[in-house]
Amino acid sequence: MKKILIGALVLSVVVGLLLYLRSRSTFFAYRIGNKTYRLLTATTMPEWEKGLMFYKSKKELKGADGMIFLFPNKDWRAFWNENTYLDLDVYWLAGDKILGKTYLPSITKTKQPMTIDSPGMADKVIEIVR
Repeated sequence: MKKILIGALVLSVVVGLLLYLRSRSTFFAYRIGNKTYRLLTATTMPEWEKGLMFYKSKKELKGADGMIFLFPNKDWRAFWNENTYLDLDVYWLAGDKILGKTYLPSITKTKQPMTIDSPGMADKVIEIVR
């Protein structure tokens, strides 16, 4: 009986610690010009697909200025504003070189999905909430 109680206690501590670590926001710091932005990261296909969709206010980002999408290779990229309720400045990057900047208005402004394309092959994309 003692072993079961100790095992249950250890398991609950481990689960609690994992939940705590998962809930902590870690930010990626990226400098553009003379400003450093705190960015959420997207490194997997589900994260790339969701991006900043469904956020309705900057407050929901819990201190982040936007999101950085880190891709494994340079390629032509396209982003859209489906279910995106925040206005975004989108920076297209190849390595650390900025290829260009595009404004992506929220779906509430465009009323229908709008797509923007990278001006070159990018391996990083940064969305900054306006």
